Amino acid sequence: MFQTLQQLRDSSLLTDLTLSTEDGQRHHAHSPVLAAVSSLIHQRLQERDEEMEKRRERRDIDMYIQTAISISLDPEVGCVGLAGVLEFAYTGTIAALNRETLAQIQTAAKTLGVPRVLELCSEEEEKMKRGEKKRAEEKKRSAEEQMKVSLQSIRQLWAERVGCDVELEVGGTSFHVHRVLLSASSDYFRGMFTSGMKESQQPCVALPFLEASELEALIDCSYSGSLPLCWGRVFEITCIAFQLQFQPALLLCLDFLEQEMDAHSCLDVASFAEAYGITELLEVANDFVLRHFQNVAATPKFQDLPVKKLIKYLKSNSLFVPSELVVFKAVVVWIKACPSQRLKLTKELVKNIHFPLMTFTEFSEVKTAKLWTECNMNHLYLTILEDFRSYQVTPWSLCRVYQPKDSLVLVGGDQISADFIRRSPSRELWFGNSLRNYTGIVKTVEWRLLGEMPKPPRLSHEVAVVAGKLYVLGGQNYKGMLAVLNSVYRYNPLQDRWERMADMQEKRCNFSVVVLDEIIYAIGGYIDPETNLDSVERYCPNTDSWSFAQPLDMTLSCHASTLLDGEIFISGGFDCRYQCLVSMSLYHPERGTTYLAEMSQPRAHHCMETLNNHLYVAGGVTVDENMTSVDQLACEVYDPVSDSWSALMPLAVSHVRAASVVLEGKIYVLGGYCQEDYRETRLVHRYDPTNQLWENIGEIPGPNTDIRACLLHLPKHLRQ
Repeated sequence: MFQTLQQLRDSSLLTDLTLSTEDGQRHHAHSPVLAAVSSLIHQRLQERDEEMEKRRERRDIDMYIQTAISISLDPEVGCVGLAGVLEFAYTGTIAALNRETLAQIQTAAKTLGVPRVLELCSEEEEKMKRGEKKRAEEKKRSAEEQMKVSLQSIRQLWAERVGCDVELEVGGTSFHVHRVLLSASSDYFRGMFTSGMKESQQPCVALPFLEASELEALIDCSYSGSLPLCWGRVFEITCIAFQLQFQPALLLCLDFLEQEMDAHSCLDVASFAEAYGITELLEVANDFVLRHFQNVAATPKFQDLPVKKLIKYLKSNSLFVPSELVVFKAVVVWIKACPSQRLKLTKELVKNIHFPLMTFTEFSEVKTAKLWTECNMNHLYLTILEDFRSYQVTPWSLCRVYQPKDSLVLVGGDQISADFIRRSPSRELWFGNSLRNYTGIVKTVEWRLLGEMPKPPRLSHEVAVVAGKLYVLGGQNYKGMLAVLNSVYRYNPLQDRWERMADMQEKRCNFSVVVLDEIIYAIGGYIDPETNLDSVERYCPNTDSWSFAQPLDMTLSCHASTLLDGEIFISGGFDCRYQCLVSMSLYHPERGTTYLAEMSQPRAHHCMETLNNHLYVAGGVTVDENMTSVDQLACEVYDPVSDSWSALMPLAVSHVRAASVVLEGKIYVLGGYCQEDYRETRLVHRYDPTNQLWENIGEIPGPNTDIRACLLHLPKHLRQ
């Protein structure tokens, strides 16, 4: 809003306030914006309103012409000070506030009655005395807070009708508003009030094509930055926002449609987006339908789908279904909704169902479906039966391919060798392009080589994704001896390009990483087997710099970390004496460590992931009664509300030093090894919280242990 107001001011559009300094320089501005910060301008606005009311009472010929406000300021107010106050009114900050300009800005603020600028000056004065500098993040946060206060003040002007210079009339209801605020919110009103149209001079503008309640919601959005929405009115409000090109309200509407979408509304959203040509929203809605197909097919709206759209969904590689039986049942429901017109489409629809992928139990439900007998389609059923039987001989010749929206990427790692001197870490990056369902419960991941990271190769490293870019941090490299790294590289998948970023301040391996508010936190780890770390450092991508945060209260390595509701949780690991820990803690970058309920058993070299507001731990090692490291097959889940742990179905095989990630509501644990005999674990296991089971979905390519995994949005050409 305020950026647009500044642009209008720079273009001298709708400015109705002139402030002059003694040297003859004039500064133009919008009276409501200045009145939001200045008591002097607020008073002048009220005086102008009173004068306008007197004109109306006298029926003065100029009673509808809004007069501009012109103020000549006291001689002590200079251009520098006045420019600072104006900048604050439009941006919430004063970039040029320093030791040289402080007195001039204070003078202008006192003359214009701007207490918030005087407070800003006092804060800056105190910082100067202490020799402190305000950080860029503090300035940004302070400016945002000031803008919120200013918008609230402008809203109060509107509520009291101070400075309102146009009346909008809709269906017998009138709204008194500020032209400049409407122009900043709506391209439609900006054109009306700034391009010489007759409405630009009219005190009252009729809008017969609108509903009063809809216009009121949009106007209120301009003055508050918020828009109360529900499914009963969001489509109507969005239509009007489109019609009037009301950008703030439109963005909120589109955000609502995207964020609040569910199985009952997604098809309506898709139809709406298609009708209005909103490509991004249409993609999101179609994606929702495909990935929640079973639930969507159970809604009444599904039965109204046009056949072309239904077939498009059935053919998509993004169609996610636990079984082909789900697809068959959905097709039957759709046909039965209007059999007189849809029965003739049955043959075309069932072509998109992979019947051979069904188990015998599932196919028995197809066999007993009333569709065949009621609709005299026994011949079609016999064709399907023959198709089902033929593929039982060669079950690997057919599968349903499903492409997740984001790709599961594996980075670096190693292969187990008894001779540690000869171990050779990898530079490879692999990605899971698609998930493939074969006959019955047989599932695999289709892996493709994405490329290689820059030298050196590494293991026991960490990865993070910020703004769609992959960061590879630290780790270690075997070249006949242990070499721990502090180097950081960033990969841009859109450009397929790597670049070297600022090194971490400490070398780290066997550490953990989380991303909080687009800041990367590197937590603990060790420099060598004798030196564990308690330090935490954070990386800002905007400045390409590292700084230390509050340290842990103990040294820690081989632990796991994750985020939940904007908070950092840390579980298990080894302490400075390499004792396996049972602890679970909450870490704050400023306040340090708070301990929570302990796990049932010690755990290190394990995985921890966040899913459905719970924290899941799996794999790794534990200690037996003889304090010997053994494989940890047991899995647990932590409930932060009750601060308690509960057991899950255990893993079938060992996953020590494995990678993990959450993809579309399921936890993947990939690779690792067995602590007891050092056998490799190339398997991928996936945990589904809906049925509380682990399932085997194939093997990983390349290295199998000390790999790291993440989700990355890859360009389409890599996935074709």
